[in-house]
Amino acid sequence: MSEKPWEGRFTERTDRSVELFTSSIDVDKRLYAYDIEGSIAHCRMLAHASIITDEEASQLIEGLGIIKREIQRGSFEFDHSLEDIHMHIETRLFQLVGKTAQKLHTARSRNDQVAVDIRMYLRDETKTVMRLLVGFQETLVALAETNMDVIMPGYTHLQRAQPVLLAHHWMAYYEMFRRDLERFSDCHNRMNVMPLGSAALAGTTYPIDRSVTAAYLDFPEISENSMDAVSDRDFMMEFMSCASICMVHFSRLSEEMILWSTSEFGFIELPDSFATGSSIMPQKKNPDVAELVRGKTGRVFGNLIALLTLMKSLPMAYNRDMQEDKPPLFDTVDTLNACIDIYTRMLPLIRIHRKRMLQATRTGFINATDLADYLVMRGVTFREAHGCVGRAVSYALSHQKELHDLTLDELKSFSPVISGDVFAILTPEQMVNRRTSYGGTATQNVKQAIQNAKIRLEALKN
Repeated sequence: MSEKPWEGRFTERTDRSVELFTSSIDVDKRLYAYDIEGSIAHCRMLAHASIITDEEASQLIEGLGIIKREIQRGSFEFDHSLEDIHMHIETRLFQLVGKTAQKLHTARSRNDQVAVDIRMYLRDETKTVMRLLVGFQETLVALAETNMDVIMPGYTHLQRAQPVLLAHHWMAYYEMFRRDLERFSDCHNRMNVMPLGSAALAGTTYPIDRSVTAAYLDFPEISENSMDAVSDRDFMMEFMSCASICMVHFSRLSEEMILWSTSEFGFIELPDSFATGSSIMPQKKNPDVAELVRGKTGRVFGNLIALLTLMKSLPMAYNRDMQEDKPPLFDTVDTLNACIDIYTRMLPLIRIHRKRMLQATRTGFINATDLADYLVMRGVTFREAHGCVGRAVSYALSHQKELHDLTLDELKSFSPVISGDVFAILTPEQMVNRRTSYGGTATQNVKQAIQNAKIRLEALKN
């Protein structure tokens, strides 16, 4: 067997520096199980189509099984001169079964071989991401259910805006990650298409049956165009785009965990087991996990940009540039999985300072909108009410008071329709529970949202 499959065309051996430069084995060896699985399916299809004999197929399948076990136990030898995982397996197979190994590559190319390997790998990893996201959503829902009675300030522009239930806040993140789960599910459906049998780019002259191969590999669809099949990396870009959006959500959550754990906010305390200290300041407790997740978000973004840039100017069909598609993909998969896992472990252990959260709702004129709504319900137009309350806020600021600290006479000086019942609607509890519009923060709404989420998550697990 030739050292290189293309050796017959060349009169000089490949320079060692070129072998090292073009080698991808350090990266793509993690695809070995998929490459072997795809080869076994291809082998069985070749026998089914009488392109090779059943005896030859049995030899090849047995040899591939031996190789898989060698790699699993760490006894397989890797060599940069063999470039990639495909050539390593083919070379070792020749050592095990002889010239019969040379028949395995009949009716396929490394182009469609790597395409099927990546699709099988990524559909498995996408399922793993989806499973991890379901677990993380369960964590968020459990936190919401546990903290149903905790009221905190809701923010816009990082300024206190209106009071909300902490449970409502957790459920907002549940909704974000629910959309992520849907995106990964859609992405999985589009990547679950079998390219094997497209050969180099034009298909093959052999009488293969691609539906047989697809059935062995559990692909519900077969690629329609051989040129597209070997050069398509849309499914990778889509996965990495989904991952980037998901990491945006983790980064936003991280920012809040970092802010909330500061002395300035004091809303939560992170568990010691998920924090670090300072090498010089003994008092420090740093939110390193949240900061690292926030930082890794940029890394995932960079991986997506790398792949988009790689693909943006490539002509049909396969180009060697595509060898560079796997490092950013593998890194994205590993990074995303690690971030979901670490947050699923950390969040249930945080301590909620509920009194500090509630106290924060009593300052910053957080009840101003409710006072305006009170006026509207008594016949004042909203724009008039807005101006009236704005003047009341200005007055309260000058007297270093909150709206609920003003006397009835002071409030009536801004509008004669205000009466003594106004104070009851300016409490955090009333402000929360009066927001009963669908999707609002009222307790009854949030309880129903939690129940709906639990039903959805249970259905996803079954």
